[in-house]
Amino acid sequence: MPRFSNLDDPDYARFAWRRYWRVMGWMGGVTGLAVVLTLAGLFLLHGTVSIHLYIAAALGVGFTMMLTAALMGLVFLSSGTGHDESIDDALDPDAP
Repeated sequence: MPRFSNLDDPDYARFAWRRYWRVMGWMGGVTGLAVVLTLAGLFLLHGTVSIHLYIAAALGVGFTMMLTAALMGLVFLSSGTGHDESIDDALDPDAP
């Protein structure tokens, strides 16, 4: 018999997803700050070089931080809502 997740409740799911997107908004701000600091550091260390260095650094830092935040946010969303416990694990010897 499948167990139900808290995400099956529309009100709780709305609350959980709103919290996830709020965290993503904060991480977008932190990522923006990290990109600006990275570009400033590159400028201080190397001066005026090809614009491609700055574009690649900004995209690399920004994409990496946002992807990490999104995936970790989904892990915490799944774990925090009880969604992980609602799966049927056929390999679990203690499962009914």
